[in-house]
Amino acid sequence: MEQTKSQLKSNASLWTKEFILMTISNLFLFFSFQMLIPTMPAYTQQSGGDQFAVGLVVGIFTISALLIRPFAGKALDTINRKYVLFIGLIIFVISAFSYQWTTTVFLILSLRFIHGIGWGITTTSFGTIIADIIPSKRRGEGMGYYGLSSTFGMALAPLIGIWIMDNKGFPFLFSTATILALITLVLTQLNTYSKEENQKISKEEERKKSFLDGLMEKRALFPSFLILLFAITYGGVITFITIYGKEQNIENVGWFFMGNALMVMLSRPISGKIFDKKGHQAVLIPGVIFVAIGLLLLSYTTNVTMLVLAALSYGLGFGTVQPALQAWTINRVPPQRRGAANATFFSAFDLGIGIGSMTLGVVAKWTSYSIMYRLSIILLIINIIVYLNYLRREKNKVPLKT
Repeated sequence: MEQTKSQLKSNASLWTKEFILMTISNLFLFFSFQMLIPTMPAYTQQSGGDQFAVGLVVGIFTISALLIRPFAGKALDTINRKYVLFIGLIIFVISAFSYQWTTTVFLILSLRFIHGIGWGITTTSFGTIIADIIPSKRRGEGMGYYGLSSTFGMALAPLIGIWIMDNKGFPFLFSTATILALITLVLTQLNTYSKEENQKISKEEERKKSFLDGLMEKRALFPSFLILLFAITYGGVITFITIYGKEQNIENVGWFFMGNALMVMLSRPISGKIFDKKGHQAVLIPGVIFVAIGLLLLSYTTNVTMLVLAALSYGLGFGTVQPALQAWTINRVPPQRRGAANATFFSAFDLGIGIGSMTLGVVAKWTSYSIMYRLSIILLIINIIVYLNYLRREKNKVPLKT
């Protein structure tokens, strides 16, 4: 009977009401989030922040998200997942609304820390719930389509955020971000999703788990390490691309976000289907190579054309690597450990962005943004070497400590 239920689940329809509603909800969430990505550095500078403070605004956000994710993952595996999502969204909404009263760098940093907590809880909840909803045999494809919602946010929200900042001012920007977050909150409450059976584990299994086991999933560590290396480069891109564009006399760096998101949208569904049919080994290395080419092109960018070419290459790689690693992470764990697995994965991604935003800023200060982007490619080379070593050991059936 259990096998029959599992087969039905794996062959179920992807485009259910729950899947569509969660995808649309995620779209509004990422619009709210991505509008602030290129504008918060400018807001920090306007409030008296220096180059280090700009990096810290992004870094402290990701650090707080990193700190809360393990606890969010544990909560998702032990209590009602929709309730955890609701708490995260409430914190997110209040934080977005409160930015308009931050008049000093200290207040901005303090609120960014709280905002990061809401972001960490919310995105971990979204990733876990959507993994429950997507049929197992279509997980790569489903994650690809679901990821398009965040990609639309990446494509349009930065452009809209910059336009609002330049034409309407920061108070209007923060109010808009708040309204979008409120829409997300309402839509998620309309979802009839209920997967409590996936969270049930035996009392014997619960007794064997240590406190650390509840916060972290060991089987998710290896793909999480790969996404960490990848995310460090991403942190350097999203944190300094606006300032780098001004330095290179490029009027609107929003074209980078547009080109990047366009290729992510095109690559996610295709790479997801390849993942489902051929596995992670068919998509990860090509994806990392495209990211490296994008960084190289970006480091030599002096005009909009070069900026768009860099964005297209980086977006193609990003749209291939990120959903593949997330789907691989979910496939490595049982349903009742998806919360901890997602927390581990997203914590690594957040940590990478935080490291990238702070340490690469120091590199840029002592060299230049162009050299900073070139040096970032070293991390991708390490990524490929580590992954190839994994494949070699797997082929030789040597136990891996992941």
